[in-house]
Amino acid sequence: MFGTYLRRELVGRRKQTIIIAIGMALAIALVIIVNSVAAGVKTAQASVLESVYGVGTDITVSQAAEAPTEGGGPGQNFDFGSGDGSTSDGTTTVNQSRLEAARGTSTFDATALGTITDVANVEAAAATLSLTNTTFTGELPDFSQTQGSDGSAGVPGGDASGATPPQGGPDGAGGSSFGVDSFTVLGLDPSGDAVGPLSAVTLSDGRSLAADDAGTDVAVLDASYATEAGIGTGDTIDIAGTTFSVVGTVTASGADATTASNVYIPLDVAQTLAGLDGQVSDVYVQAASSTDITQVQTDIEAALPDATVSTQEDLASTVSGSLASASTLVSNLGTWLSIIVLAAAFLIAILFTISGVTRRTREFGTLKAIGWSDRRIVGQVAGESVVQSLIGGAVGVAVGLVGILVVNLVAPTLSAAATTSAGGGLGGPGGAAGMPSDAAAGAAGGFGGAPGAAAATTTDIVLQAPVTAWIIVIAVGIAILGGLLAGAIGGWRASRLRPAEALRSVA
Repeated sequence: MFGTYLRRELVGRRKQTIIIAIGMALAIALVIIVNSVAAGVKTAQASVLESVYGVGTDITVSQAAEAPTEGGGPGQNFDFGSGDGSTSDGTTTVNQSRLEAARGTSTFDATALGTITDVANVEAAAATLSLTNTTFTGELPDFSQTQGSDGSAGVPGGDASGATPPQGGPDGAGGSSFGVDSFTVLGLDPSGDAVGPLSAVTLSDGRSLAADDAGTDVAVLDASYATEAGIGTGDTIDIAGTTFSVVGTVTASGADATTASNVYIPLDVAQTLAGLDGQVSDVYVQAASSTDITQVQTDIEAALPDATVSTQEDLASTVSGSLASASTLVSNLGTWLSIIVLAAAFLIAILFTISGVTRRTREFGTLKAIGWSDRRIVGQVAGESVVQSLIGGAVGVAVGLVGILVVNLVAPTLSAAATTSAGGGLGGPGGAAGMPSDAAAGAAGGFGGAPGAAAATTTDIVLQAPVTAWIIVIAVGIAILGGLLAGAIGGWRASRLRPAEALRSVA
């Protein structure tokens, strides 16, 4: 009886059914598309961060660099004595290379790794040391010509002691020329490739670092940097005056992205060369489950109060470009638009249901006169409303899936930039700190190094909107909720009708 009456009313009131179904369908379709695009944007942000953050890395632990004190002294200096370098034809050629933590970064005791691994629900953790290798190469006037006859240092250009001005040099008149080359170096545990920056790369040539590489002078290079520097697998690279064998090259997982560093070497070797024994700059942490990330972050902050503990969610806000614009659009406009459309769809369903009840005064009054209870009338109206909303929900799911298919077929490309500082930023090591390779200065004897430069990891991401089961479930749930809401209000209105009203309507 209920089903027969329900079917007859829906068929007999096609216009109301179609309008309610269309309104609900549009709302459901928009909710599905917005949620899918939002999930795609979130995935795109994660892929941008992977090259500097690491696959599976949920949390990074670092330590903020201390602010320089007033009168803290000059920056990096390259100091040369009179016996340094080799002299030929009045020109002294000098070459000095060193490895140190980049400016703007800070190191801390490696025992923090053990503290972190003891935290509940930490699946894996790996420590790294972010460094910058800077090489000074210069041609200077003969140092010996600056020495007075008594062995004291003369002043170039002549002074009261009568010292002869130095001759030679690149310009033949006592001038100088030098260049500075810099690249980033990341020291890491060769056996800890399950988490951290090296887990976010793809092997291009040769091999990656292995557990038995600890303590050896071997290196893996970023493929882009290797091409730029003209170095390949089997070649050597000089780091802090030590020759390293290049055993492989790697590329970032994301398209057109650079990896976290130019060069990767064993952690213990990096610590020794940089004079930072027992020190690290970052610890990468993987939680046992995504639901444990907040708890792990809180516990690490409590165990290491001086540390900076960041999650990928914290770092996603640093991604710029059209990807950031899409994220803002989806999170703000998309969400509010979905709420407004859903509210409008619910309102349409409620108004049309009440309007239908009003037009059926004679019908409901007669049904009550022949013995229908208030509950049965409410159930009848609610049933009709739920079915109308479910029809709209089914159409909305279909339209939403078609919309997602269109987005994936169009595959819009979004640009994204993750700006990192040399040796730090984004919770991990930065990209290449591009110092000029041919910087000129007029004085010998020292060189003030420039602060670590910023590098932008630019990536082009093809947006893909995924379809997940929970989105469909939510869509169906919204349709049922809308139907129940409209049916409850309309049914309550119908239940308040009296048989006498039907008789007056007939008259």
